[in-house]
Amino acid sequence: MKQGERQWQPILLGGEVPPPVGAYSPAVRAGGFVFVSGQVPRNPVTGELVGEDIESQTRQVIANVQRALEAAGATLSDVVSVVVYLSDIDDWGRFNTAYREVMPQPYPTRTAVGANLRGILVEVAAVAYVGER
Repeated sequence: MKQGERQWQPILLGGEVPPPVGAYSPAVRAGGFVFVSGQVPRNPVTGELVGEDIESQTRQVIANVQRALEAAGATLSDVVSVVVYLSDIDDWGRFNTAYREVMPQPYPTRTAVGANLRGILVEVAAVAYVGER
């Protein structure tokens, strides 16, 4: 391997979805794993915030995770680990109810932490295992 060569591949969402403003990839494929950057409740095409409550924002966030996974050839069923950031940790119960509606069983491992999310209620990062394809 030459210096500077990476052993992973960035995944772009393509189509009508603009590239990230920040210095990051929406997802990367490394061996049999797909790592999805923290997704927020924004419409990926327009950038508009979707939903004003934790339930609707959770559904949008998971839809954004799903979109990134699909761009990498994975699905929500391939997710093995999730990290959830909540602006109000007291929203955990309502988040959990909405999460159960959209995530397939068996559920992946999950960590939930409180965070200052600057105007949004929830952010989710995920790791999926797809094997060597």
